[in-house]
Amino acid sequence: MTDTPFPFAPQATDTILDWTRARIADGPDPKHGAQSFAALDPVLGGSITAGGIGADAAFRLFTDTIVPSTRPFGHPTSLSFVASAPSRAALSFDAALGAAGIFAGNWDGGAGAIHAENQALRWLSDLAGWPDSAGGVFVAGGTLGNLSALHAARDWRARQVDRPARWALLCSAEAHSSIKAVARVMDVDVITVDPDAQGRMGGDAARAALTQAGPERVFAIVGNAGATNCGAVDDIAGLADLAEDFGLWLHLDGAYGLAALADPAARPLFQGIEWAHSFIVDPHKWLFAPYDSCALIYRDAAAGAAAHGQQAVYLDTVDKAHFNPSDYAIHLTRRARGLPLWYSLAVHGTDAYGQAIARTRAITQDIAKGIDAMPGVELLLTSDLTVILFRPSGMSEPEMETWAEANRRSGALLCLPTRWRGQMVFRLCIVNPETDPAQVLGVLGSLTGDDV
Repeated sequence: MTDTPFPFAPQATDTILDWTRARIADGPDPKHGAQSFAALDPVLGGSITAGGIGADAAFRLFTDTIVPSTRPFGHPTSLSFVASAPSRAALSFDAALGAAGIFAGNWDGGAGAIHAENQALRWLSDLAGWPDSAGGVFVAGGTLGNLSALHAARDWRARQVDRPARWALLCSAEAHSSIKAVARVMDVDVITVDPDAQGRMGGDAARAALTQAGPERVFAIVGNAGATNCGAVDDIAGLADLAEDFGLWLHLDGAYGLAALADPAARPLFQGIEWAHSFIVDPHKWLFAPYDSCALIYRDAAAGAAAHGQQAVYLDTVDKAHFNPSDYAIHLTRRARGLPLWYSLAVHGTDAYGQAIARTRAITQDIAKGIDAMPGVELLLTSDLTVILFRPSGMSEPEMETWAEANRRSGALLCLPTRWRGQMVFRLCIVNPETDPAQVLGVLGSLTGDDV
């Protein structure tokens, strides 16, 4: 029997591959952006029908409507949030990875892919100075990585002490929103520590907060290794000492910032990381991989497996002698989402990654110096990583929002407002080594009427 319920002509595959090739070569259009439901529904609504609309019509919806109504975070002028800047090698390989259809939840299904992913995890572990016992897994994003790490932390702590009436974790007030979200999922309290003027949580301040709250309640300290809003790196060495003194787990949220470990000049920023128990870093942020990918690594991988390993009769045949990624996070089924990073690393070498990170840090300094020289614009903060906060003194908040939207719509620059110390400010986060400081500063000149 040769009939298939899903006929798909070779020409349709060629069309998709041709578009993919051009997209990778040319990159995204910076003028693209989110559209309203009212604009999208007349075109996309009803696209799922009983008989199907055919390959050509469906793919035209993708190319002509879906893609143009998404924000192009991979473009060099996309400098809000923490954007993605995937290498062409990683993007190309991601297309092949989808076609391979690899199940990478256990060794039996994805041995080769898992072994390759583990090479990338080992590179990251080595950058942190961690021992051979280190290991982990690539998960979908930082929120899932933080949740999985903190579940392992609580499980680890519960093996050492009696359960308190309420568990708690301690973190900076500048911690990513996912930490509070994770705490709600885990039903634990959050003890926040006020950071310094640069957004950095110090060891002494954390110790005072821990002592006041009661250390017997706390199972983990969460440190920022590159805070999302301000780029701050907490006092990791001080937090490591505090964790050691009280027998607590130290987890580092480095979803954005820990990529800087690849730059030897930035390594001192993370002094003390060798004593942390776990960390996350998202390759889709500053390690030039496509969405979605978060590396979750434990200094002692056995602690992750003790918390996450699943048991069931239908899993009894799974090979337990080898490394099964499903044992290290809250998941079972997974794609080999770490392979695009592995491929790009294998193609370009780790030195290229260090150079690219160093280049983005240099670009950040060039842009910050240019902003500081602008009359009527106040440079508020330049992080040790690649975040810049600034504010035009002559603009109201509505005017700032209007300026940001106009430049987003034109494709000139994606630079959106945030808040810092209660004040609306502009924020840039540079993770793309192809970002041109002169181009960025030219657009920012319009804040004072001096655009070029």
